[in-house]
Amino acid sequence: MSTVPKRFEILLVPEHVEDRGGATVEDSAVRTAVVEATGRHGESGYPIYEGHGIRADIDPETGVVEALLVDGHELDYGLTALARPATAH
Repeated sequence: MSTVPKRFEILLVPEHVEDRGGATVEDSAVRTAVVEATGRHGESGYPIYEGHGIRADIDPETGVVEALLVDGHELDYGLTALARPATAH
């Protein structure tokens, strides 16, 4: 049985960036945040992760962001949210 990650790093990346010219996803992100599991589930049915103004319902098995609020608002058009397990500091 797999374990559910306690923390994810969310990266908000412009969708139009097709060729980053060698830049990493991190370099292309307009905002990043580490979010932590709240113990609750969102309307999507997936666990809610929150932190640094971001609230995300994330499928812990695939890392897909199923729902997202940034500073209480839906994500702006043209941005994509990527999630990956955050490393412990």
